[in-house]
Amino acid sequence: MRPEEPPRRIRAVYDERTIVVYQAYSPEIAEPAVAAGTFVEPFRRERMTWIKPSFLWMMYRCGWASKPGQERVLAVTITRAGFEWALAHACLSHYDRKLHPDREVWAERLRASPVRVQWDPERDLAHRPLAYRSLQVGLGGIAVVYFLDRWITGIRDVTGEARQLRQLLADGKLEAATRALPEERPYPLPVAVAAAIGASS
Repeated sequence: MRPEEPPRRIRAVYDERTIVVYQAYSPEIAEPAVAAGTFVEPFRRERMTWIKPSFLWMMYRCGWASKPGQERVLAVTITRAGFEWALAHACLSHYDRKLHPDREVWAERLRASPVRVQWDPERDLAHRPLAYRSLQVGLGGIAVVYFLDRWITGIRDVTGEARQLRQLLADGKLEAATRALPEERPYPLPVAVAAAIGASS
């Protein structure tokens, strides 16, 4: 692991007001979402939806937009205020004794929280796991309502970019593929939020 890359840190494309997260869906869900600027039917509000700040982790998850039901990759721009609200109201998907005194306390918070977070190994261009981790955020209940109706400021279909990157890799053009990746930077979290989700200091 590079010294400057701590075990758990959010890396993302963001500006002063917004942050980009990624999702992958079938065309039946993705196309109406792009047209409407938010997720509409047949997207189901009652289900938990997962957002991912890491482009490469999304590529690993959807197989460069090749897996069934994940053929369209969307870059969803949301407000940083909304993103940080989600993290502040989140609970880790798995018990971590460093964050919770016992399993009962963790389980109670899990039941009460509308948001789940988990840290999974980040991936390189070949989808190999790296030594540091990337954040996935699951939105449920009121968090989904806020996500759809308040936080989203735009949705862009980046399936073409994903497939171009896959072709560059197939052609052995690793440097070109690396240059084409989104420029993700460490995301500055409020101290209390970082502590709540177990982010590295």
